[in-house]
Order: sequence, then C-alpha cells, then structure tokens
Amino acid sequence: MSEQFPERVWGTPHGFLSRLVSPFAATKAGSSVIRKLTPLDRKILERTGGKYTVLGPIGAPVILLTTVGRKSGEPRTTPLLYVHDGDTIYVIGSNFGQNHHPAWTGNLLANPAAEVAIAGQHIPVTAALVTDEDRKKAIFERFEETTRAYTSYRNRTARDLRIFALTR
Repeated sequence: MSEQFPERVWGTPHGFLSRLVSPFAATKAGSSVIRKLTPLDRKILERTGGKYTVLGPIGAPVILLTTVGRKSGEPRTTPLLYVHDGDTIYVIGSNFGQNHHPAWTGNLLANPAAEVAIAGQHIPVTAALVTDEDRKKAIFERFEETTRAYTSYRNRTARDLRIFALTR
C-alpha cells in the first residue's frame, strides 16, 4: 500500500449552498457556467497549490491534474472533482456530459504519468483506467454522492465516462 493522499475539503457538501448549486450544476446552463469558471478555478488552485477552489464553499473536493499533452508534449493542467480513497484518487472524464471525451483522458491513456496538486502538495501519480464494470459503478456512485450533476452528465451522452485511478 502506498502513502495516503492528503485531503482538502472546505465548506460543507450538505449545506444550504451545496443544495442550491448541485441541481443548478446538473443543468446545461449550470454546466456552461462551471465551464466558464474553470480558467478562474485553475488560477486559484495554481496560486494556492491546490488548497482553495471556486467550488470550495460547497464542499467540492477539487484537485489540479497535470498531464502531458499527447500531441504537443506540453504540460496540460485541469481542475477536477475527485473522490478520495486513501492511497487512491479517482477522477472521471464527464466533460459536463458533452459528446467527446475531455482531452486530459486521452493524455492519460497515452502517458499515465501525471501530477496532482492537492492540499498544498504537488504529487507525482500514475493513472490507470478503471475497466471493471462493478468497480466503475461503485466509484461512479461516489461521484453522484458528491454532486447529482454526474447523473445528468452521464445521461446527456452516449459515450462511456472514463474513470481513472491515480496512485503515487
């Protein structure tokens, strides 16, 4: 077993603000607003080393994932919600329910070496695509517990949402 990842969640996932934001995030308009906030969130996360996020007040656990661009070879950084499992972090390529996979998932398939910024730490990780259907279902349910928006994202697209396990 490898070393556990730190956990950094502030705010409350079951508070008033979270109960307001989660249903909105599940709508197409809400997804559009969150996509527009992503560059701001990336800057906040970068400046704070993964300590603070735009979604922090609602208790959303967010990391910065840096992959290597499969075409460019350049670092590509994306803020993502995650579920924490001690020595494993799971991320999902929902892309807000759009019909194409997010670029970072293709980057991880091409090169599983990446880095996460979480709780002020930058940690090298190795990604593995989760392929076992029972395990994927259980992990997806954990994402739905974080926000019901994931149910909407899954229902908006016919593609399989890629889930990756990140380990040190």
